[in-house]
Amino acid sequence: MMTQKSINRRTFLQVSTASALAVTAGLHCQKTLRRPNILFIMSDDHAYQALSCYNGQLNETRQIDRIAQEGVRFEQSFCTNSICAPSRATLLTGKYSHMNGQIDNSVRFDGSQVTFPKLLQAAGYQTALIGKWHLKSDPTGFDYWNILPDQGSYYNPDFIEMGMQSRRTGYVTDLTTDYALNWLKARKPDQPFCLLLHHKAPHRNWMPPTRYLPLLHFRQFPVPDNFFDAYATRSDAARQQEMEIGRHMMLQYDLKMPPLQENAQSAQGRRDQDYWRNDYERMTPEQRQAWDAGYQPVIEEFQTRKPQGRELALWKYQRYMEDYIATVTAVDENVGRVLDYLDDSGLTDDTLVVYTSDNGFYLGEHGWFDKRFMYEESLRIPVLMRYPREIQATVNRDDIMLNIDFAPTFLDYAGLHAPVGMQGQSLRGILSGHTPKDWRQSMYYHYYEYPGWHAVKRHYGVRTRRYKLIHFYHDIDAWELYDLRKDPHEMNNVYGNPDYQSVIPELKAELKRLQEFYQDTLS
Repeated sequence: MMTQKSINRRTFLQVSTASALAVTAGLHCQKTLRRPNILFIMSDDHAYQALSCYNGQLNETRQIDRIAQEGVRFEQSFCTNSICAPSRATLLTGKYSHMNGQIDNSVRFDGSQVTFPKLLQAAGYQTALIGKWHLKSDPTGFDYWNILPDQGSYYNPDFIEMGMQSRRTGYVTDLTTDYALNWLKARKPDQPFCLLLHHKAPHRNWMPPTRYLPLLHFRQFPVPDNFFDAYATRSDAARQQEMEIGRHMMLQYDLKMPPLQENAQSAQGRRDQDYWRNDYERMTPEQRQAWDAGYQPVIEEFQTRKPQGRELALWKYQRYMEDYIATVTAVDENVGRVLDYLDDSGLTDDTLVVYTSDNGFYLGEHGWFDKRFMYEESLRIPVLMRYPREIQATVNRDDIMLNIDFAPTFLDYAGLHAPVGMQGQSLRGILSGHTPKDWRQSMYYHYYEYPGWHAVKRHYGVRTRRYKLIHFYHDIDAWELYDLRKDPHEMNNVYGNPDYQSVIPELKAELKRLQEFYQDTLS
């Protein structure tokens, strides 16, 4: 297996030389090229289903929707490894996980690699990173950074500001936005900026601010048709996961209920209590008072009903959705604060604004929460991009874009060439309404973190506009094939169906081509 060290040794000289040439080219054209500011807003685990510009059935995100209404909304946008740290490393490097070394959450990111912030910084951009980082090593390529340690906390979080850690009083989404606005106001006005504003929310365990606690209590969210999916046609990978709302969601940590007596002495019950205690005890007395008052009606309703079996699974789903959506509402509110600042400061026309998520997320589909699988809900990410000087408002329903494309796109807008080794493609032509003739017609995915949280087995696969072929491996050898045109919710694995036997060799050939093209030898 190729290691992170071997990857770095092999590519260091090549990539460093290419990046130097890219910076030189960028510096040469600075005087004649209008270079936009770049504001890259990324939330954690924000499902496209929970954006009203994509769906509209679960919630309203009026502020985030402003970016969609004034820019491009991608319908075929995907991540290449649906988990936090690898997605962030891919964003920075423009490379797949096996190339940048960040194959899972346990790896320490090699900050010596070439990243797009380093190239922008060298070309005269002011660069900053504020919010979630989750890559273990200190950020590099930023004039200023103020990050959450590890996953961060919702209430009274610690922040590490330029290496110094301290606890801040408040709610994490508000604080992250406060620090971003402070940096924007203090920046040098005569230089372009690149700000990475990365929210913790709506990552598990979905703790809303106290002002939104009563917002969605007892609202009935629509239950997905496949919530009680029996995984009948799929492989054991779907049956052996540990991310079902009914079986695996914790009552205290996830759903904020008091402990059940029958669970108090089990290992899982004690773990549940410890996790929740750590979050609850971070609150100030005033925050706890507001929290307790907000959740008391929900606790009383739960204790009165005492749901069991399928009823308990459905009750957990509704509770999950209440907190998830309320947490998203806080993100939406704070995105509006930043967009308003751009408007009020006269920066809107000169700023490329991007909103996305590090990966997709399950909101009850297949009975699940979390991500990781190559199925659509975790594979697909929301991508909204606005730059009034070049981008016309539209919906792009056809072009396949990946999270490896962000880095070369930002470099392109800054007048820089992407260095050798960067595997994504610039979206600038597509955003201007001119899709290159050789644009990708399929995408490649690879997930590695097994054994690990949620027990999702290792797998890789190829997705075209119509088909998806997945191979689960490591302690299993299983193939799944889905006809997305006939089966958009991926309920019927047709790998063994005689009607699809002519399709399989074509997809396997395309899968092999993509593995060779992206130099993936880790499968």
